[in-house]
Amino acid sequence: MNSLTMSAQIIDGKEVAKAVRKQLKSRIATLAERGIQPGLAAVLVGDDPASATYVNSKAKACDKLKLYSRVITKPADTSQDELLKIVDDLNKDEKIHGILVQSPLPSQIDELSVTLAIDPSKDVDGFHPYNVGLVLLGRPSLLPCTPFGIVKLLEHYNLDPAGREVVVVGRSNIVGKPVAAMLLQKGPMANATVTVAHSRSQNLPEITRRADIVIAAIGRPDTITPDMIREGCIVIDVGVNRVDDPSTEKGYRLTGDVDFEGCASKASWITPVPGGVGPMTISMLMYNTVTAAELISRN
Repeated sequence: MNSLTMSAQIIDGKEVAKAVRKQLKSRIATLAERGIQPGLAAVLVGDDPASATYVNSKAKACDKLKLYSRVITKPADTSQDELLKIVDDLNKDEKIHGILVQSPLPSQIDELSVTLAIDPSKDVDGFHPYNVGLVLLGRPSLLPCTPFGIVKLLEHYNLDPAGREVVVVGRSNIVGKPVAAMLLQKGPMANATVTVAHSRSQNLPEITRRADIVIAAIGRPDTITPDMIREGCIVIDVGVNRVDDPSTEKGYRLTGDVDFEGCASKASWITPVPGGVGPMTISMLMYNTVTAAELISRN
């Protein structure tokens, strides 16, 4: 990219993720003095390569922080009852403080049933309806990792959303809805005026041009173009899309939901893909695992 055309400052997710992990070390050491090692169990059903890579990266992150990690892999034909039994055993396991069951699950398994089976105090993904409800009430215990990571990015760079207009493009249960709920609460790094737009929104460019902060989480490459943002806005790109590119060694490249080069010439701050929101998700998972260990050990 020609640096002369770029005005936006980069929101560096790798740097912030490193800072989060560094802050966790003292909390982990305090728990260790009490004989407690935070433990995370990841359950992988089937052989989806992207899921396997993600689970392995979570295990490596645990290892670096000296957290206890357990990866349970099961074949794609695993029954729902068998998976629910695994979750039940992990709920009762005192070495495990965080449980995540990697999505997507095979078609014979109902994801909601599995989510409901996880003890909310060990729900480090923040997907259990109990924890979702606490986010809406402004009394969160374990926050969903990607939205939490977005808020941490804003916090690190002193980009306070208070009083600003935020447009979230995307209404998923994993990112769009929870980040909107978090940003409109009363409290630090919140108090924003939030609009949630999506694939059925009319006049999307008009909506996004109002925003001081645009959070793109729609899952379509280059959806947010320069004409859709106003000069000086903050752009958070949650999307990770694999686009065919024969010129690269792998035959593809990763791109976000935002036209990075175009929008970087107008935005004041912008997250890159990769290296923006992505690294934060795993760091916030580690954060939640430590938080869960602290909360469980108090009871």
